[in-house]
Amino acid sequence: MSGIQFEIQAIAVVVAVACALPGVFLVLRRMVLMSDAISHAILLGIVVAYFITRDMSSPFLVFAAAATGLLTVALVELINRTRLVREDAAIGLVFPLLFSLGVILISRYAGNVHLDTDAVLLGELAFSPFDRLVWFGYDFGPKALGVMTGILALNILFITIFYKELKLTAFDAGLAAALGFSPAVINYALMSLVSLTAVGAFDAVGSILVVALMVAPPAAAYLLTERLAVMILLSAAIGSVGAVSGYWLAHLFDVSIAGSMAVACGAIFGIVMLAAPGRGIIAVARRHARQRREFPQTMLAIHLANHEGQPDEANECRLDTLFQHLRWDKTYTARVVGMAEGRGLVERIDGQLCLTATGRRLARETMHL
Repeated sequence: MSGIQFEIQAIAVVVAVACALPGVFLVLRRMVLMSDAISHAILLGIVVAYFITRDMSSPFLVFAAAATGLLTVALVELINRTRLVREDAAIGLVFPLLFSLGVILISRYAGNVHLDTDAVLLGELAFSPFDRLVWFGYDFGPKALGVMTGILALNILFITIFYKELKLTAFDAGLAAALGFSPAVINYALMSLVSLTAVGAFDAVGSILVVALMVAPPAAAYLLTERLAVMILLSAAIGSVGAVSGYWLAHLFDVSIAGSMAVACGAIFGIVMLAAPGRGIIAVARRHARQRREFPQTMLAIHLANHEGQPDEANECRLDTLFQHLRWDKTYTARVVGMAEGRGLVERIDGQLCLTATGRRLARETMHL
């Protein structure tokens, strides 16, 4: 593996982890659309700042882009507070407007500079190692790697210091307000972090991969665990795996690196969504199938328990007339009885169905829920 390949993967991993960390809280707060809005809307800030400075390396571009991200959040909340439209509709109103303004300005006034719609959407990670960070004659590596490492360190520091506040507002904003915290301040601080992260990753990987890295790894981690600390670590790990595997997919098929990384992250999420132990599609389908099998057996146990020791027990609990009392199909009744016998809930005695100790306990626990 060449040095350039290693640097590209290093940049991708750092970007992935930096995007995944705040992305966890966006997923928990059901604000994933906001990451899409911010990552697109910051284009307008970059373009306007470029027109003012005429310098693509000016730090003013970063501040202007971050300010545009905060403007997006403020406008969305302003529209949402009117109660005339929902938050997702407000996002759909704000970010296409700001993003389209940026694209129009690029197409009309910046056609001959290093700003184009392809770079905005997909980025070009392969060129990042050639933009070096040189201080006092020393080469410190790719500029994107240095910038994103600094942003990653800031993200880790912010989450570490405000972990309790972020956790509380993510799971119960009402309780956070009652305890004296300010969910609005935490929200704007988090969105500032998201904006800064999106700005830093924007030039190297484009807006599509920024959104993918902020949503797919945290969403996959959310399906795998309910513990926030574990979720954060899993999100970072999944983002790293998606970045590296996406790079090698791009290398193998000679396609866009950022696009391949987004596909890899989406594929990982798809696998997790399908096979996650507790919340995956397979696990949910198995649970529903088990419940469909167990529910009629429980109803059978309750029916037998209600008539156990009663004068009508002989009639209500007879195997050949049971289907009439339960209003089930005769074949279906026989199948349910067979499954209940297999679980040790009932037993047959002279044509009568009787509860076992296990079945009696199940019926009693169910009726006392």
